[in-house]
Amino acid sequence: MSKTVSEVVADTLLQAGALRVYGIVGDTINHFTDAVRKSTLTWVHVRHEEVGALAAGGESYMTGELTVCAGTSGPGSLHFVNGIFESHRNGAPVVLIASNIDRAEEGLGFPQEVDQKKIYEQASVFCERIHHPDQARRIVAQAAQAALAKRGVAVVVVNGDMFHEKTDDALHWSVHRPQPVLRPSDGELDSLAAMIAQAKRVTIYAGIGARGSQDQIRALAEHLGAPVVHTTRSKEFIEPDQPNNVGMTGILGNRAGMEAMGDCDLLLCLGSDFAYTQFYPDKAKIVQVDSDATHLGRRAPIDLGLVGDVGDTIKALIPQLERREPGKHLTRALKQYAQDLQGYLDSANEPDPSLIHPQALSEMLDRLAAKDAVFTADGGSPMVWLLRHLSANGQRRFLTSLLHGTMANAYPQAMGIQLAYPERQVIALCGDGGISMLMGDLLTLVQENIPVKLLVFNNGSLGFVEMEQRVEGMLDAFTTLQNPDFGVMARAIGMAGATVESMDDLESAMIAWLAEPGPALLDVKVNRMELVMPPKIEMSQVTSTALFGVKAVLNGRMNEVVQLVRNNFLR
Repeated sequence: MSKTVSEVVADTLLQAGALRVYGIVGDTINHFTDAVRKSTLTWVHVRHEEVGALAAGGESYMTGELTVCAGTSGPGSLHFVNGIFESHRNGAPVVLIASNIDRAEEGLGFPQEVDQKKIYEQASVFCERIHHPDQARRIVAQAAQAALAKRGVAVVVVNGDMFHEKTDDALHWSVHRPQPVLRPSDGELDSLAAMIAQAKRVTIYAGIGARGSQDQIRALAEHLGAPVVHTTRSKEFIEPDQPNNVGMTGILGNRAGMEAMGDCDLLLCLGSDFAYTQFYPDKAKIVQVDSDATHLGRRAPIDLGLVGDVGDTIKALIPQLERREPGKHLTRALKQYAQDLQGYLDSANEPDPSLIHPQALSEMLDRLAAKDAVFTADGGSPMVWLLRHLSANGQRRFLTSLLHGTMANAYPQAMGIQLAYPERQVIALCGDGGISMLMGDLLTLVQENIPVKLLVFNNGSLGFVEMEQRVEGMLDAFTTLQNPDFGVMARAIGMAGATVESMDDLESAMIAWLAEPGPALLDVKVNRMELVMPPKIEMSQVTSTALFGVKAVLNGRMNEVVQLVRNNFLR
């Protein structure tokens, strides 16, 4: 019996493991949404397509399984763009069904006509159009397989009239999930072992490509007596149960991580494609292991590049290495890391209860949140507080916008994660700028009864941008936000909401907020005059901040200078 293309597309996605489709219904996808309605797929009705793409990406990033977005022609599909870029760069297996106008009107300037392939080819691992009804299952299966195997977004473009075309669907194309063993050749492993034998100070640098290989990295670090530095994205699986972990490098990192990389004479980059060249060592030899050969040496010049899965490579490598006792390189790094962690705790202390530091808010959240909570954070300062003040324990999960650097990602991603894990505590750390950018989908949380907990770091500004301007010696401009009382607003739309302005009231409010059975928002007025301090302060940064102080005084803003110095340099 023949089926419609809509039915085939829905069934293929279901067979590939998808559970949900995020989007907004409308003209060119009405036949597809009707097929979804008749299937066991769940349609998640968002208010803005960007939120749908972020939610789908959040779900698939955490589960490793396929999620789906679907949009109408023209503006419907285009509204997905930023969320698709974010999800693709995160390595989330998402399929976007991007519809277009009817085939008879293509190329004639018809309203809402958009060349979807040109737009999405730059943010996808697969981007193809269904040209004939008999291609429907084959194209969608290829898209799903590419998304899962390459960990990215796959796009299928379908004309509105194609959705209700009929096909015999004679060949049952399906999705395959191979699990190959991938490691360098024996000769390459010999070369790597020789480099390690010659080195005196080895540092391991682990990235998101080492996900699932934490046990092997621990074994290698202990075998070599080497410190382990990790990227921001690998915090959740490297930080726990790694005795040699010394934190992160980069502007959001800590001093121990930065110095462990700077002081080594051999750096082993394992599944790391860290983008900022200035944080790689100047004089050390660098070895990079990555499953994608195109990533080798693209961030910093390397001495040896190997293609392999991190875990498989370490298993084959360790038998060739002599065991080493921990030396000064590791001891010094661990001592500095303990000081770094104490510094984070100290930065959260403030005797004035009327002043809530974002660090103190984050430390309290870390203490009160569930041991298996899942956290997301908006790009900007909430991301910093998550990375520095929320502890990973092997059960908790974390997702931030570290590659795309978008605003407003936190609660949409949390929405998809909560749907995937309905029994877990899912908490979004939102900036006041981020939450207000996509505020409309707070209504989706209520309508769909998704019990995400939103924590708003309300400092009345685009705080990270404001900090950047000040550190560069400029007067901050155009960063002030005139916000509503977000707690009152939350209650007005039907979710639990509360607002806190004093440290004395914070703990009781946070306990009540976390205990709410449905979606809930806690609006916390945090200190605006807060700097995100880098792991090592350079003289140029001090000079630039001082220059801001002079300009601020000359412009009648002396009180801001006093607060900035008091809150960041006198504690």
